[in-house]
Amino acid sequence: MRHFAIAVIAAGLLSAGLPAQAQGASSGAQTFGVWSNPKGSVHVEIKPCGAGACGYVVWANEKAKRDAREGGTQNLVGLQIFRDLELDRSGVWRGKVFAPDMNRTFSGTAQQLDATRLRAKGCVLGGLICKSQVWTRVV
Repeated sequence: MRHFAIAVIAAGLLSAGLPAQAQGASSGAQTFGVWSNPKGSVHVEIKPCGAGACGYVVWANEKAKRDAREGGTQNLVGLQIFRDLELDRSGVWRGKVFAPDMNRTFSGTAQQLDATRLRAKGCVLGGLICKSQVWTRVV
């Protein structure tokens, strides 16, 4: 279950880098930038990538780096963990997230709450087990 939680945390950043006006956020703020997970152990920069966005780890604490190494990922910082981010018809961002501590790729969704917070949600087993978290803007 620890690995699932880490994957869900990573999935939460899927929408962070896309323009708030495209997401319908009331703040209208640009959301490309650096976002932190709730524990502050990983920071990911979300930026334009093709027609959508992608995200790269720009900082991680030693525990997160160790967990990634144990999962088979030697260099966590610099790793692209978000790919193929697209807006669906309902206004939810969907894409792929790589969980370095599991060496697996998952699907995830996110919804921006305001200019500094977003809610991430990830599910397994066809939506039977889900978890959500709130991430915060760093830069």
